[in-house]
Amino acid sequence: MAIPVIDFSKLEGKERAETLAQIDNGCQQWGFFQLVNHGIPVELLERVKKVCTECYRHRAEAFKASRPVQLLDQLVREEEEVAGEVNNNKKKLDDVDWEDVFTMREYRTEVKKLAEKLMETMEENLGLEKGTFKNQFTGNGEHEPFFGTKVSHYPPCPRLDLVELGLRPHTDAGGVILLFQDDRVGGLQILKDGEWVDVQPLANAIVINTGDQIEVVSNGRYKSVWHRVLATGNGNRRSVASFYNPSVKAVICPASASAVDETSGAYPEFLFGDYMDVYVKQKYMPKEPRFEAVKAIN
Repeated sequence: MAIPVIDFSKLEGKERAETLAQIDNGCQQWGFFQLVNHGIPVELLERVKKVCTECYRHRAEAFKASRPVQLLDQLVREEEEVAGEVNNNKKKLDDVDWEDVFTMREYRTEVKKLAEKLMETMEENLGLEKGTFKNQFTGNGEHEPFFGTKVSHYPPCPRLDLVELGLRPHTDAGGVILLFQDDRVGGLQILKDGEWVDVQPLANAIVINTGDQIEVVSNGRYKSVWHRVLATGNGNRRSVASFYNPSVKAVICPASASAVDETSGAYPEFLFGDYMDVYVKQKYMPKEPRFEAVKAIN
């Protein structure tokens, strides 16, 4: 089973209707899909790869002093202390991510344009007025949407028997997420029909997934999807994730349109800043209680 791969350039040609249908299927049935021929120059992507490689090289020593490494060293010491004894309850680091993170301030303009164009295609598929997502995310232009890029490095883990995950299962809180992932080292998986499915590495593709706020505005037609990253024993995994999210002052609610399923009361109206206050405490928990919690705030 492989997630959909969509040629975004065909949106402008005679295969537009078919491409729109593919995007709708990717949003509705998967919550994840990959875009090729997305308009971001390959030369720019190559420069991003080079910058990431150089940053990882400089940060290698710093990661050795990080919390995940310290916790793993402590666990290994504890394991050595009970060596030879029967140990049927072997501990694992299941509440920490084997991930090295830093923020990159470049590589934003092209990705942001792609995000906005993609949201317009979602609106068309949902039967919404053009600009519905952007208007909600900005409070009808009164606020700036949040657009940020996070560069993550998943170093090789020496003890995969103790550390399973590079990033724990979660859904994303915001709007549209655009991921430029490693094209050699895999590990990203999504939960599809109760099974974890690999997001296959694909050179110069952009992986798209929809966050919790797209689920709310679409009234559940486009659901955010659980995903995780497995730790690996060899290779350094690159992950450049860009997030197009609402302003913290934006009011989010289901859009009213005949093409959107009208499930009365399924999603509340709330301030995105309030949702984030709940999300940071419940990121790795089921998302439904988050909607209930933010509903109680209002």
